[in-house]
Amino acid sequence: MNNNYILEYLNENEFKKKERAIKKYNKLTYKKLLFEFYPNLRDGDFLGVVVNNDSKENVTKYELKLPTDMMFNKVHGDIVLHYSVYYNQKIVMLDDLTPNDILTEGHQEELTTYKGVMISKSHSQKDIFKINLLNMIEK
Repeated sequence: MNNNYILEYLNENEFKKKERAIKKYNKLTYKKLLFEFYPNLRDGDFLGVVVNNDSKENVTKYELKLPTDMMFNKVHGDIVLHYSVYYNQKIVMLDDLTPNDILTEGHQEELTTYKGVMISKSHSQKDIFKINLLNMIEK
């Protein structure tokens, strides 16, 4: 008997856009997501932190922090996979990938990098300031 869960999307189009941005700018994160985390979810090994548990509907919401570069993490925040598990239907619903702003912008247009970290076009000065400040603190 097949005991695997099915991966579904809350909004497949938006999720795939963010996933492609991760593929383009954070190859290690994308590799871990595709070859380690998705297979674990299909097998019923639910990783991450439980955010909400609805025992009546038998649904649990999780947040999984994905591995990423330390500098990217400090400038833009953690890349987090938000998903829900519907135990009765054996479905894992992939809800969202965050941070929304940089991933959405990374899909829409080509982003530039500064000292190895991608910077947003909408608030590039702020990102450059953060990178320079973090580099000064490390020295």
